[in-house]
Amino acid sequence: MGLNMLVAFDDSDNAMRAIEFIVKTFNPDSRVTLYYVVQDSIALCDMNSPELTPYFLTQQSAFCALEDKKKALINEAMRKAKALLTDSGFKENNVEMKIEKKKSGVARDIINEAHSGYDLIVIGRRGLSGIMEFILGSVSQKVLQSAKDVSVMIVN
Repeated sequence: MGLNMLVAFDDSDNAMRAIEFIVKTFNPDSRVTLYYVVQDSIALCDMNSPELTPYFLTQQSAFCALEDKKKALINEAMRKAKALLTDSGFKENNVEMKIEKKKSGVARDIINEAHSGYDLIVIGRRGLSGIMEFILGSVSQKVLQSAKDVSVMIVN
């Protein structure tokens, strides 16, 4: 019997490397959930408030078009990842795609989801420079440092 894995997923090369690592390393009887946390910037597309600056209001449709493009990229990346997993022997009903709006922060949302019955969090390491990672932190580092009662694997 395999593990129940939560893959913190986005449309990056690092996320796909994590999927390739899973395919090479883990039993195809494992369950895999591809999990993406939608940033709350999408809420700006639904805003029609007088408090918004006139400049933003003129640019809102362009911004929202980018958000729609990001959603399409995420959905396509998830489809590719699921296809890679199922083509490698993972059962289709054991591969789930889950997209949720950010509730308390991307790293915290990943950890909270992991506590709903997963054995392992798999996350790709972001390619931030050392200085940028020090200043901004990274989701993978926050997950690694904050996760309790669940193992974390960072794929480089």
